[in-house]
Amino acid sequence: MLREREVDVAILESARGGLLRRGLGVDRATAALITNIAEDHLGDFGSQNLDELLNIKWILSRAVRESGVLILNAEDSLLRRKAKEFNGKLVWFSLDVGNELISSAIDSGDLCFFLEGDALFIAEEGRTQQLCLASEIPITMLGAAKHNIANSLAAAALTYSLGLPLEAISNGLKTMVQDENPGRCNIHDVDGVKVLIDFAHNPAAMNALFDMAQAIPARRRVLCFGQAGDRPDDLIREMTRDAWAIGLDQVMISELADYHRGREHGDVFAIISDELQKSGADASQIAHHEEEMDSFMAALDWAEPGDLVIMLALSGAAPIQDRLRELGAT
Repeated sequence: MLREREVDVAILESARGGLLRRGLGVDRATAALITNIAEDHLGDFGSQNLDELLNIKWILSRAVRESGVLILNAEDSLLRRKAKEFNGKLVWFSLDVGNELISSAIDSGDLCFFLEGDALFIAEEGRTQQLCLASEIPITMLGAAKHNIANSLAAAALTYSLGLPLEAISNGLKTMVQDENPGRCNIHDVDGVKVLIDFAHNPAAMNALFDMAQAIPARRRVLCFGQAGDRPDDLIREMTRDAWAIGLDQVMISELADYHRGREHGDVFAIISDELQKSGADASQIAHHEEEMDSFMAALDWAEPGDLVIMLALSGAAPIQDRLRELGAT
């Protein structure tokens, strides 16, 4: 793609595995963005702990050492610490205008992006300007999806650093809708039952989704999920506890045989079921299904108008969304 002369801008996602196997792929960039350092794929080759994962993701900074900017999350303690080693230009973003790095950037006239109240702001050279309201950005679900407010700030910082005008950035944030982003916080309605679909599969993403699910008014909540077998037991238990803590009434656990990854059939279910019951769930509130579609249809059968079905589609959201269309969901 980069060899095509017609291409003006390329925004590339650089995954941990790709960075380990093949490197960064470019020598320099106009801007680089690291959103956070959170537990994911720990135990895989090259990333046994968060510090190793930080060092892998920090490879991106090499492309902007000599020129360009490095955009970082001011709320991530690992990134804050690592940034002290970087001699290039930094741009910070945060959900908290009172964050020490944001306050310092504003005072010194440096570029930064932050949330204050319900509004997204940019500060630069002593001037502060509102981009838009968080509630105006469809992917924030009227501000309930805090992680997508943070993502919006990060996207604004990245595109502004690429030279896009603020009006275009604001318009882009306000016109991107969830239907264009399948498998990421999509909300549907099936005869009065709300269905929330997301691909969340690591602790940070799942906690963000759970926070959002708590913010959606519902009479009862049912969660459909499973976990890959290569996750450590303690991580599976932690995510299970976090899930139950949002106030679930029923849990549909998917076996996900294609994701056993070294475990025996039923091993992951046993861990999740045990942790749910230790967290206060009754055995009658836990069901076991082979496939995600089985879990999803069982949840819809259980749900009544006013309830919320939370579907973590690890193996893909497309089949679930196809079934929703068949059911006449809006």
